[in-house]
Amino acid sequence: MALFDLPLDQLERYRSDVPAPPDFDEFWASSVGTARGHDVLVDVVPVATGLTLVDTWDVTFAGFDGQPVRAWYTRPAGVAADLPAVVEYLGYGRGRGLPQERLTWAAAGYAHLLMDTRGQGGQYGSGGVTPDPVGSGPAAPGFVTRGILDPATYYYRRVFTDAVRAVDAVRALASAATSPVARPSAGPGRPSESSAPGVAVVGNSQGGGIALAVAGLVPDLAAVMVSAPFLCDVPRALAITDADPYGEVVRYLAVHRGAADQVLRTLSYVDGVHHARRATAPALFATGLRDTVCPPSTVFAAHNAYAAKREIAVYPYNHHEGGEAHHTARQLTWLATRLGA
Repeated sequence: MALFDLPLDQLERYRSDVPAPPDFDEFWASSVGTARGHDVLVDVVPVATGLTLVDTWDVTFAGFDGQPVRAWYTRPAGVAADLPAVVEYLGYGRGRGLPQERLTWAAAGYAHLLMDTRGQGGQYGSGGVTPDPVGSGPAAPGFVTRGILDPATYYYRRVFTDAVRAVDAVRALASAATSPVARPSAGPGRPSESSAPGVAVVGNSQGGGIALAVAGLVPDLAAVMVSAPFLCDVPRALAITDADPYGEVVRYLAVHRGAADQVLRTLSYVDGVHHARRATAPALFATGLRDTVCPPSTVFAAHNAYAAKREIAVYPYNHHEGGEAHHTARQLTWLATRLGA
């Protein structure tokens, strides 16, 4: 794809003018608060992976409305000390797969929690195991339009709440340091964090959008790394690309012709620009200037609105793949200065 979005000098100044809903903060405080009424750790089971340099546990934690969400928790083998943690969120359609697949963060010396995305895992990779038990009205194939006529029923309300609880879960696991099978004593809701090591969140594409939401919903993260984040400046994305997943919304509205106002209202509750305005942790963004899936202007909209210290890596000749391993190397260097693993 040739360059199609704004020139870089305009991207660097671009601001979204989409207003946040007046009850945005109350909506998310209620969603997260209700979830935190449940004990965060449900089950923690050690897994034999055949790997000798890391230890892995199959974790089930209580997500939205207490519903079970699965994750892999991996640590460097034999390390007894508390470790800073990285919580990772996955791209669209991908499940947590197998524990042998994502080892970068544990190999770098961090505790790593990889959250399964409810209902996903049937399109790429090695699958997922977390169902989404909540029903939906008429929707386009995929996940973006599930429950989209009402913020209360919208799919990403559940996913973003799960993602906040994943941070709670990794903190609870850290409090059990050398024996994650042992349950922490903090009781329901969020564990005590007075002496907990730092937590960073990371994700690409859908995972980047999730990480950005968590940055706005969790006030005491140590670092945030978001690449090509999905669900940012959504009205502009719908105007300049019909690539999926945004294309799912376009196709839905092509059939449900009178629903645009309701749909855009719902999407405003998950728009990463609004979450970015509430973030407090330093962030590293990334975008490819030829990315039609998550257009660069939508990424810059979130980056430029981000309320804390931030920087962005720009890959002028790349599409949605962005910097790939080159960017991972940059993330490792950047994160080491903030978590010190």
